[in-house]
Amino acid sequence: MSVMQVGIIGVVGAVLAVQLKGTKAEYAVYISVAAGILLLSFIAGRLEVFVQAVEQAASYVNIDSGYLSIMMRMIGITYIAEFSSGICRDAGYQTLAGQIEIFGKLTILVLGMPVLTALLGTIQEFLT
Repeated sequence: MSVMQVGIIGVVGAVLAVQLKGTKAEYAVYISVAAGILLLSFIAGRLEVFVQAVEQAASYVNIDSGYLSIMMRMIGITYIAEFSSGICRDAGYQTLAGQIEIFGKLTILVLGMPVLTALLGTIQEFLT
């Protein structure tokens, strides 16, 4: 899927949603969600290539695979939280979108704690 095709799908979905928003607002939300899910499926295909490239790069360097796993989870959480909050914003639920974003950020923070503690342990070893 090329960037041009993805752009066309996004623009057509937005135009259809805007057209229906005045008459049938609930259908506008459905079209927006459908276009978003379609685009998210294309993003998932691109992420698969990214994951393979990161794994190949990690094989060249001595990096703990647990850290790469954490990074991939963080990327996934970021995409899902952004997608979900965007859908909520389009539907007019800004407060709910904000809560999803906060939950995503806190989840990423929790996932990063083992990396932070390992970094602090490494710094402590250098200092002693």
